[in-house]
Parts: sequence; C-alpha cells; structure tokens
Amino acid sequence: MRNLILGAVFLVLLIAVPPLLDLAWQNALVNILIASLFALAFNLLIGQAGLLSFGHAAYFGIGAFAALHLMIAVENGLPFPTPLLPLAGAAAGLTVGLIAGYFATMRSGVYFALVTLAIAELFHSLAPRLEGMFGGEAGIASMRMPWASFTFGSMLSVYYLVLAWVVICGLGLWAYTRTPFGRLTLALRDNEQRVRFLGYNAHASKVIVFAISAMVTGIAGSLLAISNETANYSLFASAVSSQVVLQTFVGGATVFLGPVLGAAAFALFSFLVSDLTRSWVLYQGLIFVLVMLYAPSGIGGVVEHHIRNRKNLDWSRLAGPYLLALAGGLLIAAGVVFLTESASILFGEEYAMARQGANGGLPAYELFGLIWKPLSFVTWTVPAALLAGGGVVLMRARREIGAIWDSKGHGARPAAKSASMGGAA
Repeated sequence: MRNLILGAVFLVLLIAVPPLLDLAWQNALVNILIASLFALAFNLLIGQAGLLSFGHAAYFGIGAFAALHLMIAVENGLPFPTPLLPLAGAAAGLTVGLIAGYFATMRSGVYFALVTLAIAELFHSLAPRLEGMFGGEAGIASMRMPWASFTFGSMLSVYYLVLAWVVICGLGLWAYTRTPFGRLTLALRDNEQRVRFLGYNAHASKVIVFAISAMVTGIAGSLLAISNETANYSLFASAVSSQVVLQTFVGGATVFLGPVLGAAAFALFSFLVSDLTRSWVLYQGLIFVLVMLYAPSGIGGVVEHHIRNRKNLDWSRLAGPYLLALAGGLLIAAGVVFLTESASILFGEEYAMARQGANGGLPAYELFGLIWKPLSFVTWTVPAALLAGGGVVLMRARREIGAIWDSKGHGARPAAKSASMGGAA
C-alpha cells in the first residue's frame, strides 16, 4: 500500500511539474523518460533472464524508423491516431527481435553478447546504404500531425504522450515479472539446465523474452522519433547500446526500478554537465567504474538494502558518518575534476596556439575563474590536497559506517552487501 501511494505521488509530480518548467527542461524530461523505458526493456534481458546484449540499439533504431515511416504515411493522408504511432515501433521491434533473438539465443554468455553486437553493427553499416528504408546518411524526417483536438506542436504535449507510454509499458513490464512466465525467466537466469530438466523449452523461452524486450525497446525508439521528428543511422551505433548498459548497471539490474535511476542520473548528468565541459563522457565512465568496484548492485541495490534494514538501523548514528563520507567524496571529486579539466586545457588546441604565442613556454591558464601557472607548486598542490584529504575523510567514514552496521548484526556492510548481490546477479 505504501509503495502504491509513493508511486501515485511521484506520478502526480510528473504530471504537475513540467508545465512550470522551460522548454529545455521539458525536452530533458522527455529524454529521461525515453532513456528510462529503454533501460527497463534492456533490463528484462540482463536483470530477469541473465542475457547481456551489446546490440540493443538495433531495436531502438528499428522502432524509431518504423514510427517515422508511419508518420510520413499519416502526413500523406493515412487516418491513423498520432498517440498510437509507437505501435509501429512495437511491431517492428517485435518482428526483428523474434528473428534476431532466434539466432542469438542459440548461444549464451559472451557468445550471445557478441552475436547481439554483430547484429547491431550490421544495421549500423547497412543503414546508410539503404536509402529507401533508412534515408541514407541524412536519415528521414517527418512531422507530428494533429489528432482530434491535440496538435502535438509543443514539447509539453509530446512530454505527456511519452509519459503515458512509459507508464503503460513500465506497468506492463512490472506485471510481466509477476506472471508464471516471469518466474520462468528468473529460472532461466539462475539455472537454465534445470529449466530444461523440468521439461521447458529453454531456447523458445529465451526467444520470447528477447522479443518482448526488443518490442518495448522499439516503443522507446519510436517515442524518440516522435519527439525529434527525425532519425538517422547513428541510432544503431555501439555508443547507444553501451549507454543503456552503463545506465542499467549503475542504476542496479537486480532491482526493477534500478535502471530508471541509472537512466535518469546519466540523462540529467549529460544535460547539466555537457555544456560545461568536453570531458563529461570521461566523468560518466569514472562513475560507472566506481559503482562497479564499490557497489556492483548499483544505486538501486544500495537503496533497497537500506530500505530492507531501515527498522534495525540507528539513523541518528549513521547520519554523521554518511555526511562525512559525502564530504570525502566531494573532496575527491573536486580533485579529479581539477586534474581532468587542467589536462583538457593543457593538451588542447587553444593552449597549443597560446604556447606558440609564448615562444614555446607554458603560459598561465584560467580555470574556475582563477589563473593557474602550470609550473607553479600551488597549482598541483591544490588537487593533491583535495585527493589526499578526501581519501583520509572517506576511509574514516567507512570505518565508522562499517562498525555501526556490524554492531547491528547484519554481517555485511552496504558496499560488501552490494558486492554479494551483484555477484549473485
């Protein structure tokens, strides 16, 4: 009952807040919702069935192009409701997913992952040459046509359309996990050989799971096409597949809403940071590495572990060490950002031109509103102090947190518990 109330409150916020935001934030929320649905669909494979796909961009792109072709048909007079355009992406994703999944699921483990990667790369290489289907390198474009009394001309109307589809698909995926076949999917992840011994057709079951995941991924791709009104072959790129992998694992593949947390975090991060620095992709990679090292079950797994033990924890004792750990993490982050941005400037083209003007010397550079000299002792003492101080603070906080958790008899600290959950997945 409590989870239902929390979900209803969150949904009300998603409905009520966007009209108060500007166009940039509304567009960012649309991208967050699409990324969340993509991650949920992908997690049906890795989190539920234990199948790691490195080529899910194939079905994302197929869904986008299918929706755009239907949009062009509607633009030419086909009487089809605009809110139902994602059905084209669902049908295309399901069809291609059945065919690709039949062959990919003949193998498991790393071989399955490589087959899915090869399928996505096949689409990525063929799309620029199939101009009739994918529009060549320029891609294809169309317009959202009015339907009933809705024009779908504003980003806010697109947001509500995307929100409706994401909620429906999210509830559908959640209901799937509660069905007998959803339980069978978990059994495939845990022990496929035992599933075969029980008389089930493991290969057919995996094909069905793969196709459902591809279908929902196609819906996510079609929502992106509706939002942008255009798409090109870059949707099939390996970067799109790798992004959803990062989002899912950072959010937590062992928790149903974990991928949503990861997708929202990465999408917000790119929206807020991409205009500030060219190294934002590097920071995303560092976040992924740190999460995999110290919390393999992801953000969702850590949160779930705390919720499960909330009644046994002395939050008054934990608050101080947790704030101390946050302070240590911020100090380390500040040191890393200083070094990264300094390196980006010193090895950039603009600084190379400045060196030529200084006859090969090392002129000072501006960072965070201050002037720094590359050969100055102070310049490199600042990040060193931030890193060392943050490390000391973080180690102290970790000892205190570990002592409190161990005193409660849980036997596993949050990070260690996360590691064990990630290993089980």
